[in-house]
Amino acid sequence: MSGTMIPIAGQPHQRVCYFFDSDIGGFHYGPGHPMKPTRIRMCHSLVMNYGLYKKMEIFRAKPATKREMTQFHSDEYVDFLSRITPANIGGFSKEQHKYSVGDDCPVFDGLFEYCSISAGGSMEGAARLSRDKCDIAINWAGGLHHAKKSEASGFCYVNDIVLGILELLRYHPRVLYIDIDIHHGDGVEEAFYTTDRVMTVSFHKYGEYFPGTGELRDTGIGKGKGYACNFPLRDGITDQNYKTIFEPVITEVMHSYKPSAVVLQCGTDSLSGDKLGCLNLSMRGHASCVKFVKSFNLPLLLLGGGGYTMRNVARAWAYETGLAAGVELGSEIPVNEYYEYFGPDYRLDVRSSNMNDLNSREYLERVKNIVLENIRSIGGPPSVPLQEVPRLPHDQAMDDPNQDEDMEDPDVRRSQRDRDAHVQPEGELSDSEDEGEGGRRNTKDRRVRIGSGFGIMDGMNRGKGPIHPFHIPAAVAAAAGDRSGTETPTKEKGSTNASVVGEEVAMDLDTPEPPLSTAPVVVHGEGATKEN
Repeated sequence: MSGTMIPIAGQPHQRVCYFFDSDIGGFHYGPGHPMKPTRIRMCHSLVMNYGLYKKMEIFRAKPATKREMTQFHSDEYVDFLSRITPANIGGFSKEQHKYSVGDDCPVFDGLFEYCSISAGGSMEGAARLSRDKCDIAINWAGGLHHAKKSEASGFCYVNDIVLGILELLRYHPRVLYIDIDIHHGDGVEEAFYTTDRVMTVSFHKYGEYFPGTGELRDTGIGKGKGYACNFPLRDGITDQNYKTIFEPVITEVMHSYKPSAVVLQCGTDSLSGDKLGCLNLSMRGHASCVKFVKSFNLPLLLLGGGGYTMRNVARAWAYETGLAAGVELGSEIPVNEYYEYFGPDYRLDVRSSNMNDLNSREYLERVKNIVLENIRSIGGPPSVPLQEVPRLPHDQAMDDPNQDEDMEDPDVRRSQRDRDAHVQPEGELSDSEDEGEGGRRNTKDRRVRIGSGFGIMDGMNRGKGPIHPFHIPAAVAAAAGDRSGTETPTKEKGSTNASVVGEEVAMDLDTPEPPLSTAPVVVHGEGATKEN
């Protein structure tokens, strides 16, 4: 039985594309590691069992290729990621040190495939937004904002956000990036630190906290001066205080910068009770940021990010998926594959705790005034010269999504793609006509088989002294990339059984272990200068 969905009154209808690959939950960073890709599958289980599939199109994106990743990352780094495995790790000791792979960012089975799925969803979501195939695109497997041009960092290997923004820049003159993860979005800011084509806005914990960047005075350099915006926070900020800074800052950015597309990174480690976090936002306080950004009615790419208390991550992203689709999910969680993890109350809610808020009103007001003054100083939106949009193979595929319909079985009444893309019309009271179609109801067995340096996990600087902002090397010119391929439907929509062949899920209710398994834009990072 589906959970309840309450339509939100007064909101215009917006087309939503939701990307999910059932393989994402089969990857495992290793025993004891806080990053657990299974959280994406837990969120998807809630999305399906609440019946949100009736409100949006669901796609399984084509995984990103090595060539597509090198639109931002260096060729050598991407090649290293594609070749290293737990079996041959001994032969890559020098490269591991060079590319910062090993501690926070371990080598695990299927590492490159995991990166491909994450990047592919963000790039294809951006492509569909640019081609006006949807108004909002969602990829909760994305949002890995710490990865650099030639370096893994903070559980992130490939920066899907930068790749998605590069795709948006083919069609949009200005893109706004907003980050509400507890950690500073350093990888994205660094990539666009010298350009005015992208404005980055990050609200994050600052002061002896990973990654150590994101100071108030870091506003960009060169042509990008004023287009990086950082709002440093202290421990324990509450919903109300967060709202008093978030909404005025974003409103001023929209007025001064006038973006034509928005990317919102929705890291949930800023929620109360996160295992690596120290803020105090409730689920609804976090979701209010999504609701506010959505209210500007700009093309919006919603991405995941941090979040290490899995049951709360799933709750928040499912609730925000509902907001994107124009509905508010009921508080009673429907029965699903991971139902036991949401006990003992089985409610769709994450409440704030009674921790002290170290962000005084005077501090927040002072920082807000400085940030607003920096935003106003840019003097209006920067202009971009007109030029022809480059034509790439996936553009033709999106112009004619049924170009391969002649290859489909004529004896099948409706293709799987049509079923996945079906959106229930407003006012339709029953979905009984498609009951059981395409896995819309999970009829399968729901039983689960029981079975070194400063980094993101350190949380503190540990007395190593101040961490200085990253060094910005010479700018490199990078063109936007090629998304060759079209969307394909999800493999098992609504049927994400937690068990995987040959492996078992450890049913620890607190920390479950998943089974193994288009003008040129200036971007830069460490590594050799490259011109795409």
